[in-house]
Amino acid sequence: MKEIAVLGSTGSIGTQTLDVIRAHSDLFHAQVLCAHKSVEKLLAQAEEFHPSAIVITDEEAGRKFKDLYHGAAEVIIGGQGLTEAAVREDVDLVLVAVVGIAGLAPTLAAIGAEKELALANKETLVAGGSLVLEEAGKHHVLIRPVDSEHSAIFQCMLGQDKKHIHKLLLTASGGPFRGKTREELRHVTVADAMKHPTWNMGMKVTLDSATMFNKGLEVIEAHWLFGVDYDDIEVIVQPQSLIHSMVEYDDGSIMAQIGNPDMRLPIQFALTYPERLPSPSGQYVNWRDIASIIIEKPDLDVFRSLKMAYEAGKEGGSAGTAFNAANEEAIRAFIAGKLSFLSIYDVVEETLSRFISGPVRSYEDIMEADRMARNLARNEIERISLC
Repeated sequence: MKEIAVLGSTGSIGTQTLDVIRAHSDLFHAQVLCAHKSVEKLLAQAEEFHPSAIVITDEEAGRKFKDLYHGAAEVIIGGQGLTEAAVREDVDLVLVAVVGIAGLAPTLAAIGAEKELALANKETLVAGGSLVLEEAGKHHVLIRPVDSEHSAIFQCMLGQDKKHIHKLLLTASGGPFRGKTREELRHVTVADAMKHPTWNMGMKVTLDSATMFNKGLEVIEAHWLFGVDYDDIEVIVQPQSLIHSMVEYDDGSIMAQIGNPDMRLPIQFALTYPERLPSPSGQYVNWRDIASIIIEKPDLDVFRSLKMAYEAGKEGGSAGTAFNAANEEAIRAFIAGKLSFLSIYDVVEETLSRFISGPVRSYEDIMEADRMARNLARNEIERISLC
């Protein structure tokens, strides 16, 4: 029995992780459940899965949860609970599915405790890739990617020699605004941006997919995970979301990981690696229903996020931290109605132009860079909103 800490258990990835655990209760147990403030969902999960510990990071929600919960699990309130969950002796594998830079500290803690690690939080590597990879190497921890694209690349590299990789082909669905012009995007709403054509994801990831900042974050994540130069990472649009990514080798061979758009597949593989279990949905690709597979180039003029991601990645240092922080602030402002959709790009671009990148030697370096970038982004958001 593998004991799992699910960090972000009430979010999209967390709930689908619990689907996998539920389907294979003879193999896995949710030993720790962690959420931010979704009290009702967490209560239901606690009743079903009987964890030994429950973390709720929001103080007010934590107090409400304690008043309503009558089970035997230890209840930990506050952000430090994520790192406490990641190092518990009764946990074998930590799945990090919290949103944003909040995933960095528990990821580093899990690595330091030499836990098995499944990472569904791309911001951790975007903001602190050099530090995370250094620590993972030092503690001999394999980072098992949960993002469908990075899981696909991970699977396409199994049994291969990394030095023969010619290119990574990172696929994107194109999101709800594929093929749109800037003029057509001028007045889109949050509700418009949430209508993803193929994936059912959490709010932040779905909005990032609409702007293609999600793919920019994934380019930087792929660089760190697989040690491939930015010039050898290419983004292509595959709107059916059947090809989850590909690896091209020096001899011209291309290996692709293909499957239905179901996040439970990469989640399950991250939990069972190197073993495989039957399809978590019980369904398989029906090739008779597929007339052709569509491949397109992304529109870099409309979706400027990709160009910014490559520039930030190549600059190195804390530029990736700034890219992530500015995007988080801009998305938050868009949700709050303070920014238009297209202004999200303007905020990140202006933040990166003003941010001075420095070396990343410690967790403190990352958090200081994050603070500085957020201040720059908030100032730009305020300036735009006053215009």
